[in-house]
Amino acid sequence: MKRVYAIVCLLLLSLLLFSGCGSAEPDGKQLRIAYFPNITHSQALVMKEQASLEAALGEDCSLSWTAFNAGPAEVEAMFAGEIDLGFIGPVPAISANVKSQGDFVVIAGASNGGAALVIRNELDFRSVADLSGKVVAIPQLGNTQHLSLLNLLSENGLSPKSEGGNVEVVAAGNADILNMMDQGSIDAALVPEPWASTILAQTDSRLAMEYDEIWMGGNYSTAVVIVSKDFLEESPEIVSTFLEVHKATTQFIQENPEAAAEMANRQIEAETGKLIEESILQSAFERLRITYALPEESLEAFAQLSYDEGFISALPDEGLCHEDALEALE
Repeated sequence: MKRVYAIVCLLLLSLLLFSGCGSAEPDGKQLRIAYFPNITHSQALVMKEQASLEAALGEDCSLSWTAFNAGPAEVEAMFAGEIDLGFIGPVPAISANVKSQGDFVVIAGASNGGAALVIRNELDFRSVADLSGKVVAIPQLGNTQHLSLLNLLSENGLSPKSEGGNVEVVAAGNADILNMMDQGSIDAALVPEPWASTILAQTDSRLAMEYDEIWMGGNYSTAVVIVSKDFLEESPEIVSTFLEVHKATTQFIQENPEAAAEMANRQIEAETGKLIEESILQSAFERLRITYALPEESLEAFAQLSYDEGFISALPDEGLCHEDALEALE
């Protein structure tokens, strides 16, 4: 009986060991990517649709995608070590770099532009100066659109009421801004796509300023790719493979905008349960400039504004953009 008991124990131990080995990754390689189910993160959506990154990484690397709806939540996940690499807005990327003392760096651009200033039809608008005394909505305090608006106001001799001026700036979710515009409780809004096109299509409003009139001829960053330095140093081959696919996907989108928009929309539906109406989708894509180039000038401008407005405690150091990452692909 003792011999039988010993044999049974050995068999059970073997089963547990083999079971454990079967559930682990072959060599422990993994890439955990964060993204937004939004067209400003089009490369992520098209990569998912085409499964191109999985194919490039091969079976020896585990790939996972996690969707977020706000930059701060994504940054928290990266700080917690739950995400390796993320598509994110330039302002949260800058904040992550400063708060981590340079441990998170930008390795590529993703999209530029992709926003518009819309205004109620009944209002007279000939220049930014006409926003004096008006209520203007933005999606979030300290985000890309907020800083773009602050820059617009400053360039035209205006400022928010919070700084002693006479332009009331209010922050609300994009869906709420749509309702507020429809109800007439705000006068204007500076919002990203596809919300700008949605507001124009569904409310009594009109376009006040196109994406390339807002700032830097439209070359202000809307989304970038960040990674932790630890992951960059520990898995350089994975980051290199990602960048190759990111570049190829960018070129595919640039050359096939309509097909890419449809792919992105299918992924948005898969994540949110809703398709963007085709006319709105096409209008939104026309305001986006899909790119992989590092937006250094734009990031510097956003960083200075963020610092001046008190959203970050210090300016990022010169290592915010990891130039070596993209130079390897040129």
